[in-house]
Amino acid sequence: MLVQQILKSKATEGVFTVKPGTSVADVASVLSNNRIGSVVVSATGKTADGILSERDIVRELGKRGAVCLSDKVDDMMTKNIVTCNCNERADDILKKMTEGRFRHMPVIRDGEMVGLITIGDVVKARLSELSMEKKALEGMIMGH
Repeated sequence: MLVQQILKSKATEGVFTVKPGTSVADVASVLSNNRIGSVVVSATGKTADGILSERDIVRELGKRGAVCLSDKVDDMMTKNIVTCNCNERADDILKKMTEGRFRHMPVIRDGEMVGLITIGDVVKARLSELSMEKKALEGMIMGH
């Protein structure tokens, strides 16, 4: 399965973005209100300057306490993010996410962000693929 197929199967389209300079407290509110795990930091809304996840915030809370909520997203975000394109295979994305130990990946087409996929999206797509393969093999074995 390709990334473009995974994007089409998602319940919501687009990417939640925040501008550089946004407070971590405001990001936490966006994450909570929208029941999402990360936001992309983007000055334009079209490119990915960084990414901040709920895990990043929780780790910093554990280290420094609530004072970190007044920090700016720029100070806490991951700046060297890994992206993918619409024609990459789910298997390859899953490998990148697992090896890189991250859960969210912006999808880029023609230099602009067109979506965000999560490890959950990729696992769901892969399970669907495996289920179809299993049914096809069972059909072949049974002579259908």
